[in-house]
Amino acid sequence: MADSEKIAAYYESEGYKPAKSMEEADVVIINSCSVRESAENRVFGLINNLNKQQKTNRSRQKIVLTGCLLRYGKSALQKKLPAVNEFKKAEEFIIPNSSFIIHNSKPNALVPIMEGCNNFCTYCVVPYARGREKSIPFADIICEVEKLVENGTKEITLLGQNVNSYGKDLGVDQTSFAKLLEKLNGIPGLEKISFLTSNPWDLTDDIIQSIKLPKIDKYLHLPVQSGDNEILKRMNRHYTVEQYLSLIHKIRREIPEIKIGTDIIVGFPGETEEQFQNTVKLCRKVGFVKAYVSMYSPRPQTAAYKFKDNVPHKEKRRRWLILDRLINHK
Repeated sequence: MADSEKIAAYYESEGYKPAKSMEEADVVIINSCSVRESAENRVFGLINNLNKQQKTNRSRQKIVLTGCLLRYGKSALQKKLPAVNEFKKAEEFIIPNSSFIIHNSKPNALVPIMEGCNNFCTYCVVPYARGREKSIPFADIICEVEKLVENGTKEITLLGQNVNSYGKDLGVDQTSFAKLLEKLNGIPGLEKISFLTSNPWDLTDDIIQSIKLPKIDKYLHLPVQSGDNEILKRMNRHYTVEQYLSLIHKIRREIPEIKIGTDIIVGFPGETEEQFQNTVKLCRKVGFVKAYVSMYSPRPQTAAYKFKDNVPHKEKRRRWLILDRLINHK
């Protein structure tokens, strides 16, 4: 979403105006996601449909593809998607004389604070699609948020694959995610600060303390992915179930009003019924207020792609339904 806002601002700076519909557009920009196979398939289907419409209507609509799918390389994508006119990485959408995006006036805004990830969870394509962690300079973030507030924004959501890691690549001792939250909390006119997402293994005590600040949202999204230690190890998640539960206990002791959400993958290669039931038990213990539950799908380039995807889709769907009903439809 944040990249889409940036791309829209880029085209508006070039003199384009938003079309009322995709059919009326001179240029269609597809900002792709590659985290799940289903997301890739939707992109391929959309491009094929656009190509058919162009042939039927004899239009010269330009199709631009950007986003995570570009990890496959432009030449390979050109062979697979000849209807696409231009392949462009998100970082290529640069607005002249601007190091950050000035959003349209609105009450809520998404603010990226970093790109990429260094963690290499075995199921995840982000390090391959987005590269290693790169933090946006502290001063640039503060300046952008101050501009947003001047234009009427009251609430912001800070974005990063793991916001806890913010600033570690900048080489500045006083730059950390906790320090960023403290600074943003002091901006007059800003009423609420949310953030996504935090990894359990580096949610430090100073971050927990900063969540106590009055403007920080008391909702914490803390992906657990599985409630079984063997599966967590095979996912390359750097904690055990016991450590995760201990962290939850610490957070709730410090911030009693906190609400906690999570991400869970069902049907990871080799996941047995007993291991799945361990995840169910963990969810009951924690009492998540919401969860993004996904069915595992093998992603090229990831370490888990070499594992045998041996949980049938029907079984993945059954496990998905159990957790979705348990957490999201109480």
